[in-house]
Amino acid sequence: MQNDNLKSYFLLHLIVFIWGFTAVLGALISLDALPLVWWRMSIAVLLIFIYMKIKKIDFSLKNSTKGLMLFAGLIIALHWLTFFKAIKVSNVSITLACLSTGAFFTSVLEPIFFKRKVIWYEVLFGLIVIGGLYIIFKVEGDYWLGIVLGLSSAFLSALFSVINGKFAKEYNASTISFYELLGGVLFLSLFLAVTSKFDKAFFMLSLEDFGWLFILASVCTAYAFIASVAVMKHLSPYTVMLTINLEPVYGIILALFIFEEKEKMNPQFYIGATIILLTVILNGVIKNVEKKKRLKINS
Repeated sequence: MQNDNLKSYFLLHLIVFIWGFTAVLGALISLDALPLVWWRMSIAVLLIFIYMKIKKIDFSLKNSTKGLMLFAGLIIALHWLTFFKAIKVSNVSITLACLSTGAFFTSVLEPIFFKRKVIWYEVLFGLIVIGGLYIIFKVEGDYWLGIVLGLSSAFLSALFSVINGKFAKEYNASTISFYELLGGVLFLSLFLAVTSKFDKAFFMLSLEDFGWLFILASVCTAYAFIASVAVMKHLSPYTVMLTINLEPVYGIILALFIFEEKEKMNPQFYIGATIILLTVILNGVIKNVEKKKRLKINS
């Protein structure tokens, strides 16, 4: 059992490292955000379909549930669109720093969706996060569009996570992923068809772009998702949550190594990013302590 936990912990770090590499891949791929996301989702949904067929995982769901999951796919598609567009107009570091505010947005959305009380320290942490963002805005104002898109991506990510939290309690993770990715592909395809962007040039990919796209769709999307579900069988949600918060750290370090000068920011940027990250981690620590107290009282 201990070996399983240790293996799962190392696997989790690998998954988070892979997610951190997603932003780097977005910068390496020459495609604009819209075709990039369409190709990523299309390849990933095909790979998950093959995986489910091999594993004999059931696709059947109520039509109403399928509809909700397909709509959730639009939200994740918009999240990825704003995420990759933020990288294109700014850089990896700015985008990932803004994306780490997702936990703050989740704390705002959860009381609305799950009808729970607003927690005072979440409001306080939210104000601290805003302070961290102010520092970033102040020193990196030239990247204002990237910051706005990064924050939009973080909000959409939080909204998607809250919606998915309801699905995850009832349905198979692979089935959820399949229909959500399919929904994203369908909505994006409809938009591309209406705007006449499904032209010959859209499907003319360079060998280098296709290679990066396949890694993005297979390793960073299909594999990372399935592996993350397996890991959660052996590790506590708290451990998973804290480790996932390292994604911006891994991504920013990778970007510094790969893109060098383009990713070097004003020292105050790193102060703002650190304030945001530490606040998110502290929020997780307090939540874990409170959960243990509740379990002790109820036992």
